[in-house]
Amino acid sequence: MITDVNDMNLVKLLEPMQKSSIRIEYGDSSDTELPVGSSKIGGKPDLPPDFEWYYFRGESFDGITETRPLSFLAQINCEEVSKYNIDLLLPSKGVLYFFYELDTMTWGFDPKDRGSATVYYYAGDLTDLRKTDFPIDLHEDYIIPEFPIMFSSMIELPDFEEFLELHDDGLNHILWEAYDEAKNTIVVENEDEAITKLLGYANVIQNGMLLECELASNGVFVGNSDGYANISTQQKENSKKWQLLLQLDSILTGEYEMLWGDVGRIYFYINADDLNVMNFSNCWLILQCS
Repeated sequence: MITDVNDMNLVKLLEPMQKSSIRIEYGDSSDTELPVGSSKIGGKPDLPPDFEWYYFRGESFDGITETRPLSFLAQINCEEVSKYNIDLLLPSKGVLYFFYELDTMTWGFDPKDRGSATVYYYAGDLTDLRKTDFPIDLHEDYIIPEFPIMFSSMIELPDFEEFLELHDDGLNHILWEAYDEAKNTIVVENEDEAITKLLGYANVIQNGMLLECELASNGVFVGNSDGYANISTQQKENSKKWQLLLQLDSILTGEYEMLWGDVGRIYFYINADDLNVMNFSNCWLILQCS
């Protein structure tokens, strides 16, 4: 029970920060292909005929630098999620597609990672979509099987690390225990180890990612402390505009696994200004693992 005056003020501070997320759940993959345009993880994407597949040039884990095709991760039919889109942040129609290059599997702290992950938005007629074959140079290990998905909504507050990024104005004295207690008086703590979702707040594994998105996407290398040495007030303010678009946990089922690092997560972030005008071309991906 919260009795301290400062903790009571913390509750009041947190209450208006609530966001709605769209939880994504899936089971084992199915041999039966879903109807064209359906929301799903993996499988062959349903794309317009003029779509040009995305490629990225980068260095793989074995040190080989070459141009490789991105893997298809997921597609979200915006009409299917409309009733869960409580904060009205997503388009009301069309399809969002998520791609990531799985040989390089970039972390997102290097500006050179731009293009290794991409979000494509199709706003046209769904009857024009076609189940699209993968590029012939996409390695079979980087083809994710098709998983039908189900949606539900959830109210969230930021993890402690992101809260400190959003309130870097004298609140660094707050202890994690006090924050966690105040947070749990407002929302139910999610105890699931694997969480895949749209919107809301990131379930952080290492550190808050807002400033990392702002800096790396604007040309600053933040793979070490040097990139954070001279942060301007404007950069800090700009970082608060970044919004989680998709969080995709490592895929672990009885039949298949795709690990992000060491059983980590990947996070697609979008700037709020871009989201307001449905511009998904500037999203930034970050990978975190324990």
